[in-house]
Amino acid sequence: MAKKKSSPSFEEALQNLESLVEKMESGDTSLERSLESFEEGMHLIKACREQLENAEQKVQSLIKDSDGNLDLEELE
Repeated sequence: MAKKKSSPSFEEALQNLESLVEKMESGDTSLERSLESFEEGMHLIKACREQLENAEQKVQSLIKDSDGNLDLEELE
């Protein structure tokens, strides 16, 4: 049975995504490779989004007041 790959860190995923975009924008890849890159990019975007959502939940749990309410302040 194949092992599931561990997700890259947010920074690694973002760097890989930037690299894919640069390669695709260069126009030096075949249509087939561009489609593969697009698919890989979509997986990286999903991984980044999930990590950001997890981080947001963690931050929100850390800033709850003593009554369990979120004490969110507007950042200026």
